[in-house]
Amino acid sequence: MKLIRYGAEGAEKPAMLDDAGLLRDLSTHIADITGDTLDDATLAKLRALDPADLPIVEGEQRIAPCVGNIGKFLCIGLNYSDHAAETGAAIPEHPILFFKANSAIVGAYDDVVMPRGSTKTDWEVELGVVIGKTAKYVSKAEALDHVAGYCIVNDVSERHYQTQLTGQWTKGKSCDTFGPTGPWLVTRDEIADPQNLDMALDVNGKRMQTGNTATMIFTVAEIIEHLSSLMTLHPGDVITTGTPPGVGLGMKPEPVFLKKGDVMDLTIQGLGHQRQKVDQDA
Repeated sequence: MKLIRYGAEGAEKPAMLDDAGLLRDLSTHIADITGDTLDDATLAKLRALDPADLPIVEGEQRIAPCVGNIGKFLCIGLNYSDHAAETGAAIPEHPILFFKANSAIVGAYDDVVMPRGSTKTDWEVELGVVIGKTAKYVSKAEALDHVAGYCIVNDVSERHYQTQLTGQWTKGKSCDTFGPTGPWLVTRDEIADPQNLDMALDVNGKRMQTGNTATMIFTVAEIIEHLSSLMTLHPGDVITTGTPPGVGLGMKPEPVFLKKGDVMDLTIQGLGHQRQKVDQDA
């Protein structure tokens, strides 16, 4: 299934995408798409529905973040060998973990708004993993059974804040609107292998990032195994798993960063498309 949340901020409703690309309202079956409705039993009930029996969502709608009330927004850094190389970083021995503030989360087509005075805002297309079952001390072999589904995340990053303000990466990752998530939550049964997904990002129609999840240093299963040994992962938690090469920071001979009016387009195989226009706080 492809599960979607639509509507104005604070008034989102759940839907599924049918085979014709129409939104079908699910609000008579579940209140929202959150950790409370991502368990296997609830997803099985939704999967058994005939989309043709569900009301069509009429009119143009805002596509909201594909998961509501996200618990933890966990991020893995430098998880593609070719991306680590372009930034001059060593291959990590263990997954690098940082957090993104939940206030950064927006929909796949909402604007990305750079902070006041920012000149080093960057793009990062990433595979997002949505937890559907509580995970604690989960083995790699069992890890994917704890996944509800997958989505696209743009891990927008302010590089000056990230690397030159005293503190952790979180400062450059958590600005408002720096976490577009969606458009869909694609349930795990539709993704045969999360380690073989093509991904790309364009800025103003120019290809910047091209990659495949096969080049991850740590696989989705290894990430879940590692994180669940450190903390309990709960339904509705989102893990974003790193980015392939082609970020602005790694451009040669000089870095290239976003500016007001730019447009980012992101795709991951089977997970849909994102587009954000860039604005900036006055």
